[in-house]
Amino acid sequence: MTLTRRPRLALFAALAVLMAATRLNHFGAVPDASWAVFLLAGFYLAGSVRWAFPALMVLAVAVDYVVITGSGLSFWSHYCVSPGYWFLLPAHFALWAAGAGLARFGQDRPLRQLGGLAPALLGGVALCHLFAQGGFYWFSSSVAAPTVAGWAKNYADWFLPYLGTTALYVGLAAVVHALVLLVHRAAPAAARDAGR
Repeated sequence: MTLTRRPRLALFAALAVLMAATRLNHFGAVPDASWAVFLLAGFYLAGSVRWAFPALMVLAVAVDYVVITGSGLSFWSHYCVSPGYWFLLPAHFALWAAGAGLARFGQDRPLRQLGGLAPALLGGVALCHLFAQGGFYWFSSSVAAPTVAGWAKNYADWFLPYLGTTALYVGLAAVVHALVLLVHRAAPAAARDAGR
Protein backbone atom coordinates (compact mmCIF):
# COMPACT_ATOMS: atom_id res chain seq x y z
CA MET A 1 0.00 0.00 0.00
CA THR A 2 1.49 3.31 -1.12
CA LEU A 3 0.60 6.34 0.95
CA THR A 4 1.31 9.95 0.13
CA ARG A 5 3.35 12.05 2.54
CA ARG A 6 0.56 13.50 4.67
CA PRO A 7 -1.28 10.20 5.35
CA ARG A 8 2.09 8.51 5.98
CA LEU A 9 3.02 11.11 8.62
CA ALA A 10 -0.46 10.93 10.18
CA LEU A 11 -0.24 7.16 10.37
CA PHE A 12 3.26 7.35 11.84
CA ALA A 13 2.01 9.81 14.47
CA ALA A 14 -0.95 7.57 15.36
CA LEU A 15 1.30 4.52 15.72
CA ALA A 16 3.80 6.49 17.81
CA VAL A 17 1.05 7.72 20.13
CA LEU A 18 -0.33 4.20 20.47
CA MET A 19 3.09 2.83 21.37
CA ALA A 20 3.91 5.61 23.82
CA ALA A 21 0.52 5.42 25.53
CA THR A 22 0.60 1.65 26.00
CA ARG A 23 4.34 1.21 26.64
CA LEU A 24 4.19 3.58 29.60
CA ASN A 25 2.55 0.87 31.67
CA HIS A 26 4.04 -2.28 30.13
CA PHE A 27 2.02 -4.74 32.21
CA GLY A 28 -1.00 -2.54 32.85
CA ALA A 29 -4.66 -3.09 32.06
CA VAL A 30 -4.08 -1.89 28.49
CA PRO A 31 -1.34 -4.12 27.07
CA ASP A 32 1.79 -2.79 25.38
CA ALA A 33 1.21 -2.34 21.65
CA SER A 34 4.90 -1.91 20.74
CA TRP A 35 5.28 -5.17 18.86
CA ALA A 36 2.12 -4.58 16.84
CA VAL A 37 3.21 -1.01 16.13
CA PHE A 38 6.48 -2.17 14.57
CA LEU A 39 4.67 -4.78 12.44
CA LEU A 40 2.03 -2.28 11.33
CA ALA A 41 4.66 0.37 10.62
CA GLY A 42 6.51 -2.13 8.44
CA PHE A 43 3.29 -2.78 6.53
CA TYR A 44 2.22 0.84 6.02
CA LEU A 45 5.56 2.65 6.11
CA ALA A 46 7.93 0.13 4.50
CA GLY A 47 9.28 2.78 2.11
CA SER A 48 10.08 5.05 5.06
CA VAL A 49 12.25 2.58 6.95
CA ARG A 50 15.25 4.95 7.03
CA TRP A 51 13.50 7.48 9.23
CA ALA A 52 10.42 5.74 10.66
CA PHE A 53 12.13 2.68 12.14
CA PRO A 54 14.86 4.67 13.96
CA ALA A 55 12.27 7.19 15.17
CA LEU A 56 10.11 4.42 16.65
CA MET A 57 13.18 2.84 18.27
CA VAL A 58 14.17 6.17 19.82
CA LEU A 59 10.61 6.59 21.08
CA ALA A 60 10.60 3.09 22.59
CA VAL A 61 13.87 3.75 24.45
CA ALA A 62 12.69 7.22 25.52
CA VAL A 63 9.49 5.78 26.99
CA ASP A 64 11.51 3.09 28.80
CA TYR A 65 13.82 5.81 30.14
CA VAL A 66 10.90 7.92 31.39
CA VAL A 67 9.21 4.93 33.05
CA ILE A 68 12.38 3.64 34.73
CA THR A 69 13.73 6.98 35.92
CA GLY A 70 10.21 8.11 36.85
CA SER A 71 10.07 5.26 39.34
CA GLY A 72 13.25 6.54 40.98
CA LEU A 73 15.61 3.98 39.45
CA SER A 74 18.71 4.41 37.36
CA PHE A 75 18.04 3.58 33.71
CA TRP A 76 21.44 1.97 33.15
CA SER A 77 21.31 -0.20 36.26
CA HIS A 78 17.72 -1.40 35.78
CA TYR A 79 17.41 -5.16 35.32
CA CYS A 80 15.74 -4.75 31.90
CA VAL A 81 18.58 -2.60 30.58
CA SER A 82 21.36 -5.12 30.19
CA PRO A 83 23.57 -5.87 27.19
CA GLY A 84 20.54 -7.87 26.02
CA TYR A 85 18.58 -4.60 25.69
CA TRP A 86 20.44 -4.01 22.41
CA PHE A 87 18.73 -7.10 21.03
CA LEU A 88 15.55 -5.03 20.82
CA LEU A 89 16.95 -3.55 17.60
CA PRO A 90 16.87 -6.80 15.61
CA ALA A 91 13.76 -7.91 17.54
CA HIS A 92 11.72 -4.91 16.50
CA PHE A 93 13.20 -4.97 13.00
CA ALA A 94 11.98 -8.58 12.63
CA LEU A 95 8.45 -7.29 13.16
CA TRP A 96 9.01 -4.41 10.77
CA ALA A 97 10.31 -6.86 8.14
CA ALA A 98 7.28 -9.13 8.64
CA GLY A 99 4.97 -6.18 8.03
CA ALA A 100 6.95 -4.99 5.00
CA GLY A 101 6.95 -8.51 3.58
CA LEU A 102 3.19 -8.72 4.02
CA ALA A 103 2.78 -5.36 2.24
CA ARG A 104 4.68 -6.72 -0.77
CA PHE A 105 2.78 -10.02 -0.68
CA GLY A 106 -0.26 -9.58 -2.86
CA GLN A 107 0.10 -5.85 -3.32
CA ASP A 108 -3.30 -4.41 -4.28
CA ARG A 109 -4.89 -7.81 -3.57
CA PRO A 110 -6.36 -7.45 -0.07
CA LEU A 111 -7.68 -11.00 0.17
CA ARG A 112 -4.26 -12.43 -0.60
CA GLN A 113 -2.69 -10.15 2.01
CA LEU A 114 -5.31 -11.22 4.52
CA GLY A 115 -4.30 -14.82 3.85
CA GLY A 116 -0.67 -13.91 4.52
CA LEU A 117 -1.44 -12.04 7.73
CA ALA A 118 -1.35 -15.02 10.11
CA PRO A 119 1.99 -16.40 8.84
CA ALA A 120 3.55 -12.90 8.88
CA LEU A 121 2.27 -12.28 12.39
CA LEU A 122 3.39 -15.66 13.69
CA GLY A 123 6.81 -15.51 12.03
CA GLY A 124 7.45 -11.90 13.02
CA VAL A 125 6.48 -12.45 16.66
CA ALA A 126 8.46 -15.72 16.88
CA LEU A 127 11.62 -14.06 15.57
CA CYS A 128 11.12 -10.89 17.60
CA HIS A 129 10.62 -12.96 20.73
CA LEU A 130 13.72 -15.00 19.91
CA PHE A 131 15.85 -11.85 19.86
CA ALA A 132 14.16 -9.95 22.72
CA GLN A 133 13.74 -12.85 25.12
CA GLY A 134 17.02 -14.49 24.10
CA GLY A 135 18.95 -11.27 24.54
CA PHE A 136 17.52 -10.79 28.01
CA TYR A 137 17.89 -14.43 29.03
CA TRP A 138 21.48 -14.91 27.86
CA PHE A 139 22.96 -11.45 28.44
CA SER A 140 21.36 -10.05 31.57
CA SER A 141 22.49 -10.72 35.09
CA SER A 142 18.88 -11.50 36.04
CA VAL A 143 19.34 -15.13 35.04
CA ALA A 144 21.95 -16.55 37.39
CA ALA A 145 22.69 -19.82 35.59
CA PRO A 146 21.29 -19.81 32.05
CA THR A 147 20.71 -23.16 30.37
CA VAL A 148 19.25 -24.15 27.03
CA ALA A 149 16.38 -25.91 28.82
CA GLY A 150 15.74 -22.82 30.95
CA TRP A 151 15.83 -20.60 27.89
CA ALA A 152 13.40 -22.87 25.99
CA LYS A 153 10.97 -22.89 28.93
CA ASN A 154 11.19 -19.12 29.29
CA TYR A 155 10.65 -18.68 25.54
CA ALA A 156 7.59 -20.95 25.61
CA ASP A 157 6.16 -19.35 28.78
CA TRP A 158 6.16 -15.85 27.27
CA PHE A 159 5.53 -16.59 23.58
CA LEU A 160 1.74 -17.00 23.64
CA PRO A 161 1.06 -13.91 25.76
CA TYR A 162 3.18 -11.77 23.44
CA LEU A 163 1.62 -13.35 20.35
CA GLY A 164 -1.88 -12.81 21.74
CA THR A 165 -1.31 -9.15 22.54
CA THR A 166 0.28 -8.46 19.16
CA ALA A 167 -2.49 -10.37 17.37
CA LEU A 168 -5.14 -8.36 19.22
CA TYR A 169 -3.77 -5.02 18.04
CA VAL A 170 -2.98 -6.25 14.52
CA GLY A 171 -6.45 -7.78 14.27
CA LEU A 172 -8.07 -4.49 15.28
CA ALA A 173 -5.91 -2.69 12.71
CA ALA A 174 -6.98 -5.22 10.05
CA VAL A 175 -10.63 -4.51 10.80
CA VAL A 176 -10.05 -0.75 10.53
CA HIS A 177 -8.07 -1.31 7.33
CA ALA A 178 -10.92 -3.34 5.81
CA LEU A 179 -13.48 -0.68 6.78
CA VAL A 180 -11.37 2.08 5.22
CA LEU A 181 -11.04 0.02 2.01
CA LEU A 182 -14.81 -0.50 1.90
CA VAL A 183 -15.53 3.19 2.40
CA HIS A 184 -12.87 4.14 -0.15
CA ARG A 185 -14.33 1.78 -2.74
CA ALA A 186 -17.91 2.83 -2.00
CA ALA A 187 -17.17 6.56 -2.39
CA PRO A 188 -16.66 6.53 -6.20
CA ALA A 189 -19.78 4.40 -6.67
CA ALA A 190 -21.80 6.82 -4.55
CA ALA A 191 -20.43 9.75 -6.54
CA ARG A 192 -21.36 8.04 -9.82
CA ASP A 193 -24.88 7.32 -8.52
CA ALA A 194 -25.30 10.93 -7.38
CA GLY A 195 -24.34 12.14 -10.86
CA ARG A 196 -27.14 10.19 -12.53
